[in-house]
Amino acid sequence: MRVLMFGWEFPPHISGGLGTACYGLTKGISHIPDLDVIFVVPKAFGDEDQSTMQLVGANNIPIKQRKLNVSKFAKQLDYIEVDSKLVPYVDPEEFWTMNSYEVSGTRKFVQTNEKGKVDFTGTYGPNLLKEIADYAIVSNVIAQDNEFDVIHAHDWLCYPAGIAAKEASGKPLVVHVHATDFDRSGGSVNPTVFEIEKRGMNAADKVITVSNLTRRTVIEKYGIPAEKVVTVYNAVEPSENLSEFPIKKNEGEKIVTFLGRITMQKGPEYFIEVANAVLKRVDNVRFVMAGSGDMMEKMIRRAASLNIMDKFHFTGFLKGDDVFHMLRMSDLYVMPSVSEPFGISPLEAMQSSVPVLISHQSGVAEILTYAIKTNFWDIEAMADAIHGIVSYPALSSMFVKHGKEEVDSLKWENSARNVKSVYDSVLV
Repeated sequence: MRVLMFGWEFPPHISGGLGTACYGLTKGISHIPDLDVIFVVPKAFGDEDQSTMQLVGANNIPIKQRKLNVSKFAKQLDYIEVDSKLVPYVDPEEFWTMNSYEVSGTRKFVQTNEKGKVDFTGTYGPNLLKEIADYAIVSNVIAQDNEFDVIHAHDWLCYPAGIAAKEASGKPLVVHVHATDFDRSGGSVNPTVFEIEKRGMNAADKVITVSNLTRRTVIEKYGIPAEKVVTVYNAVEPSENLSEFPIKKNEGEKIVTFLGRITMQKGPEYFIEVANAVLKRVDNVRFVMAGSGDMMEKMIRRAASLNIMDKFHFTGFLKGDDVFHMLRMSDLYVMPSVSEPFGISPLEAMQSSVPVLISHQSGVAEILTYAIKTNFWDIEAMADAIHGIVSYPALSSMFVKHGKEEVDSLKWENSARNVKSVYDSVLV
């Protein structure tokens, strides 16, 4: 079986969990005999790991003087050519130059370079909606030029590409919901994004969600039939050589870490408040907020107003080895997400022998036993949990030991087999 898979980013060029999950899944699929993946991204940089799949960059596909297989397809594109202001998964390093933008007018033609190819940035910039539409058009050509059995499109950015490939080939479409705009916006959905998501789910033969939490959202908010929606949990890529990262911190001092986008969805304000509550009880704790996002300045101001900046640190965006270095320094990882479809970062923390505190409002809470769980808004419960971990070494050691064993059993090969079952169901 061959899968034509559409993503938006792929390591090492990632800005969040989507690219990490796609990479893990493709590696998991590589363990399944007779299952091959053609993985398409808008822009291929050339340094991606292609040991487990064939990577195709839409930016490398000539489309000039190519006939598109379209009937309903042209109408499918109209709905994303509207005025809109959105920042979906902002690259933290680019955020400060992206306060607002809009896409206006209706495009009738696709601009190509002198080689007849479409130039893609491969990022989440001000021309995002235009790139989504162009990606779909190129995907129609890619589907005509390749042999495959099933189409797999990851998240809303790629749903139009999946629809275009289905239109060109007639092959079944599976869409993979890693998050919805209800998660990113706190319920104040962008109508353009919602429409893209809903059309993608409606066009799909099956919908994969990363948790039962997300599955309920897809069924209840998007009106997708329950029998069409299947949950397949994410996993974590085995990380070797974690012991190579040295631990440097003041003796007797504990570090509690928030690591992620500093946006409403991740609950950073609750982390600030719980830090203040803990520091009223003990003073040998430092709190770290690693990441960046649209709420960063507000969080800095709040920490300053509480007079805890001497115990609070903002690192900015971390990536690569810096992430694991930060985790190795930590005595507790906290993810107080308001709405988290899954959340791979707690698994990475547990893998690094760090106990974790996560919100009940996260999908990963459904599969973890050895994680402390509270409601995101329950400051006192979180403060009690943090105080317990930093004050009682035996409690921390218990979570470290059993948490490491638990996360080591969560393998991408198992997730890939479940995805393969979904493929089999649409090919019957």
